[in-house]
Amino acid sequence: MQRYYVLNKNKLINFLSFIQSRSKLAAPVKKGEKSYAFEYITDLEKIALHYLPTILPVKKYFLPQRETLIEFNKKTRKTTHVIEFEELTLFGVHTCDLVGMQCLNAVMVEDPKDINYLERKNKLTVIAFECNSYCDEHATCGIMRTFIPSSGYDILFTEFDTYFLIHIGTTKGSEIVNESRLFDVAQKEHFDELNKLRKRKEEIFKPEINASYDELKKLMERACCTGAWEGIFDKCLSCGTCTNVCPTCYCFDINDDIDLNLLNGCRMRTWDSCQNEGFAKVAGGENFREERKNRQVHRYMRKFKYPVDKYNMYFCTGCGRCSRACVAKISLKETMNLLSERIKL
Repeated sequence: MQRYYVLNKNKLINFLSFIQSRSKLAAPVKKGEKSYAFEYITDLEKIALHYLPTILPVKKYFLPQRETLIEFNKKTRKTTHVIEFEELTLFGVHTCDLVGMQCLNAVMVEDPKDINYLERKNKLTVIAFECNSYCDEHATCGIMRTFIPSSGYDILFTEFDTYFLIHIGTTKGSEIVNESRLFDVAQKEHFDELNKLRKRKEEIFKPEINASYDELKKLMERACCTGAWEGIFDKCLSCGTCTNVCPTCYCFDINDDIDLNLLNGCRMRTWDSCQNEGFAKVAGGENFREERKNRQVHRYMRKFKYPVDKYNMYFCTGCGRCSRACVAKISLKETMNLLSERIKL
């Protein structure tokens, strides 16, 4: 299977039109001065190729904020499993969000498998877009090593002056490229340009935290249950924004909604947050993380310690969404640097 192709920039709209003829298309759209969101596309001219990480990550398409799991009738005692999904192509997914998808995949394929999640993922086509420079000062994709794409896409776009170099990641991606008849096979000069770009990116993306990649887990282990966190989260409002915008958070709540006839109803899954005061409350009123500081420490452990133990993966993608969206202006980068000062590795 041919892996590398070239698409002239003047053919991009033609390619996106071809994608729309196959499935629904979602891509980043500018919403404000510095805000972008993935939306279903009707006007191709509104797609933003160069954008800050979107307000919500693309996980909203395969792990919706609110979804029906089952429908039931109390009289007949009949339940129906519900999976709401459709064929969808995501265009312009940043490499940090690809890593976020891989993190969620690791969780959702464990037994018991999350069937709703997996069915939606199987209907997705992912066309990624490589970042050639930093999004802004909040990103930590240098230390998290997420600025170089590895996998998780069907097609990867890498931008150059007059063309896009295309890498095929899956058979599905190969079929799309071949059927569109818009691409040329990549030549030696294109690979030379790609190698130059990747070397240049190694100079651009430097570790933003005063600890090495391999030391991040050790930093969390040594900081846990110590006074190193003192004062860091005093201004936290426990609003849960940081977890809602995170591409790797997957906590949810389950509720049954009953119709007015008291017979029909449905079981709903909605996003939840470990930063909410009642999240860790159990029967009897005991709350294992009643203090805001403890909830924030737990969030950092869930990114840099626990998933490394279980999946051998950091669950921080370096996208910077938590810092960018925090209404209290708490910065992940500043927090990690302060911890590295207080904890001598």
